[in-house]
Amino acid sequence: MKVTGACHCGFLAFEAEVDPATAGICHCTDCQVFSGSAFRAGVSGAETDFRLLAGTPKVYMKTAESGARRAQAFCPECGTHIYATSAPAAGGEGTRSFRIRLSTLRERDALPPRHQIWTRSSPAWLAQLASLPRRERQ
Repeated sequence: MKVTGACHCGFLAFEAEVDPATAGICHCTDCQVFSGSAFRAGVSGAETDFRLLAGTPKVYMKTAESGARRAQAFCPECGTHIYATSAPAAGGEGTRSFRIRLSTLRERDALPPRHQIWTRSSPAWLAQLASLPRRERQ
């Protein structure tokens, strides 16, 4: 599926091909801190199918609980996280998968999450959201 996206301020813009079957939610504590929320939603696509249309992201290397190094790409102007991927392979060999943040995509409503990971880190109150009072606007 072709998607288009941008950061909050518009400095970064991109397009990509993603697999809707990979749309999911991550509850790990890294995603909680990076997103400022209880989880982060993403969808995967090959690095070769991701094209920047404007700007260059800043990349922060994070070592995951597994010991794997993960590149976190975000807007250097507004801080919006765009994607995460593995560290570049020695010699640049191999195709990496980009985990693109659903919140940055114009097509996010067409990509409902199909799985959840790291649920052991999910806050207990998350299951209660459906029962909370709702308002369409502030």
